[in-house]
Amino acid sequence: MIFAIEEINNRTDILPGINLGYKIYDSCRDVRLALKTAMALVNVNYFFFVFFSLQISHAASCACLSNKIRYPTFFRTTPSDYYQSRALVQLVKHFGWTWVGAIRSDTDYGNYGMATFVQIAQNEGVCIEYSEAVYRTYPKEKFIKIVDIIKKSSSKVIVAFVSFSDLEYLLNELFNQNVTGYQWIGTESWISARNPTFVKYYKLLSGAIGTSIITTEIPGQQEFLLNVHPSTIPGNTGLNSFWEFLFNCSLSKQNNTDLPACTGSESLSKISNQYTDLSNNGYSSNVYKATYVVAYALHNLLSCQNEKRPAANGTCSVKMPINPSQFLKSVNFSTRYGENFYFDANGDPAAKGKTYDLINWQLNRDGMIEFVTVGEYYAFLSEGKFVINYNHIVWAGPKKNEVPKSVCSESCRPGTRKAVQKGRPICCFDCIPCAEGEINSTDCLKCPLEYKANKQKDQCILKDIEFLSFEENMGILLVTLALLGASLTIAIGFVFYLKRDTPIVKANNSELSFLLLFSLTLCFLCSLTFIGQPTEWSCMLRHTAFGITFVLCISCVLGKTIVVLMAFRATLPGSNVMKWFGVTQQRLSVCMFTLIQVIICTLWLLVSPPFPNKNMAHIAEIIILECDLGSKTAFYAVLGYIGFLAALCFILAFLARKLPDNFNEAKFITFSILIFCAVWITFIPAYISSPGKYTVAVEIFAILASSFGLLSCIFLPKCYIILLKPEKNTKKNLMGKMKSK
Repeated sequence: MIFAIEEINNRTDILPGINLGYKIYDSCRDVRLALKTAMALVNVNYFFFVFFSLQISHAASCACLSNKIRYPTFFRTTPSDYYQSRALVQLVKHFGWTWVGAIRSDTDYGNYGMATFVQIAQNEGVCIEYSEAVYRTYPKEKFIKIVDIIKKSSSKVIVAFVSFSDLEYLLNELFNQNVTGYQWIGTESWISARNPTFVKYYKLLSGAIGTSIITTEIPGQQEFLLNVHPSTIPGNTGLNSFWEFLFNCSLSKQNNTDLPACTGSESLSKISNQYTDLSNNGYSSNVYKATYVVAYALHNLLSCQNEKRPAANGTCSVKMPINPSQFLKSVNFSTRYGENFYFDANGDPAAKGKTYDLINWQLNRDGMIEFVTVGEYYAFLSEGKFVINYNHIVWAGPKKNEVPKSVCSESCRPGTRKAVQKGRPICCFDCIPCAEGEINSTDCLKCPLEYKANKQKDQCILKDIEFLSFEENMGILLVTLALLGASLTIAIGFVFYLKRDTPIVKANNSELSFLLLFSLTLCFLCSLTFIGQPTEWSCMLRHTAFGITFVLCISCVLGKTIVVLMAFRATLPGSNVMKWFGVTQQRLSVCMFTLIQVIICTLWLLVSPPFPNKNMAHIAEIIILECDLGSKTAFYAVLGYIGFLAALCFILAFLARKLPDNFNEAKFITFSILIFCAVWITFIPAYISSPGKYTVAVEIFAILASSFGLLSCIFLPKCYIILLKPEKNTKKNLMGKMKSK
């Protein structure tokens, strides 16, 4: 303060022609002495009472003092504890400490500061295990009880919103009981206080970290302090006592002690101690600014014309009586070290730029506590922001380079959710596994319909899409079989065409044989429509093509069966049955049977056609791309009609199986229809029980198996005779009678 006053008096731009004086009292941290000093200050004339009843504090940080209704004349140059409480919450949250203990001074400073801390902490998800108040006049039993609470607690971080004079009593009891290993979080009142007794308690507070008033280097202050000498400030008893203690000499002319007389050559520039070290003295700049606030307010007051007075905005006006607080509110100046200072509406320094330094307690090589600045806090940002140098921090506990843990319950593993323990804070919870398809470690969130939880169950990923594709092994195998069947059918057709004039080809309506071969080729090829990603057109084509081609195929087989029966009846004496089932009737019957299926399929497509569908109900982890039948009734009608024709064909073929021709085609038709029926009967349960793409594969297999059965039983025996036994391909051999059994 003296440095700032002398600097102001030496300036010509502030209060020119006026010298400021001072009267400094030390409260010695005693309430009674502070009250006595305050009463002495108001014992002056009215004008100075009105002006100096204004208070400008360099250290009073209680958020309660921002209340202008209760404290209209209070101003300060130190930030409100609201920002400090918010900074401590952000600090605790930043390092993942969600379970902390709280110690506070039982004063407005501690109670208001901790109340704000607890309120903000709860909003940020930080839980307070215990909150205890301390005060230097409390009985020892109170401190023993608090230490017992700390020892029984599970939290490893203690937030101490206390003055160092109150904290010392608690530390003494912790020291006596050797309670160590806790990470202390401190406020500016003690985290950077240079109290010698703290060296004793370093094993308790090692690695302590907290917010401190910003340390600012004031130009000329260091030189001013080093040049202080009792001879330059005569009568200053405080300085004299300090000088005698520091240099171990006596300034008294009547030396009644054993100390040698001071020589006058003693100098502070030769001393290195906490008095000359200003590296962590943030309050000096606050005192400096407070002094300049008074000076600028007086300057503005005296600069106004005699008949004018300040208005609410700080300008001169004719309003009476004088209101000095308006001059303080309007102060706006820049310090010599570049800081622009002004008050906000609450009389607090405006929040801008860096608000606090982050201090960490470390032990230097000389065994002394060193306050290392490891970060900065900017309160003017919406959520507050820390800039931290992690590599410079020394932590409490045995692992000095590892951030301590302090949680009530460990974080839930991915795939589990929190279940708050009854009667305990939200930070204490059990972890319950999430249901299938749910993620998150806070609340199990169900993934969207087309998504699933990954293996770690910490995020939703797209479900695998499944359909029978041309690229996979099963698809390639089925395509190969389909093409092989179609190629074999075409080859047989080619052989039949080359041998179309031979008896075995002409024996049973070669036109039906070629039509049957054509329909079998379509049956093999229609299976290809079941492979690949379902589309609107492929879904409609696959079932209708399958239904129509198979009816055409069975109709041809049925026609051939009827021809065999009619041909046998025609050989009986007096029979003319063949004229009722000639070539024209055979064509009409095939067309009629097929037309009925065409009508069924057309109605199906018009009323409720098949469509591509994403089946996510059958298998939870997979999206099955399939063709929905649209109308199951229509689908079963198609299958039922095919079954009806196959059953009719089987009955007629069975009746004709023992006809006495050397080449009895009815027997082979019976075998083919038997295979056909067996395949489709076994298809139904396999189709229902097969999951996903295997459902389609089973249907394709049924189509191919029944097609190969018809092709093998009806045409391969004929090809065998045509290609390998041509001598039997004669009319005489075909019409030869076998002996009846």
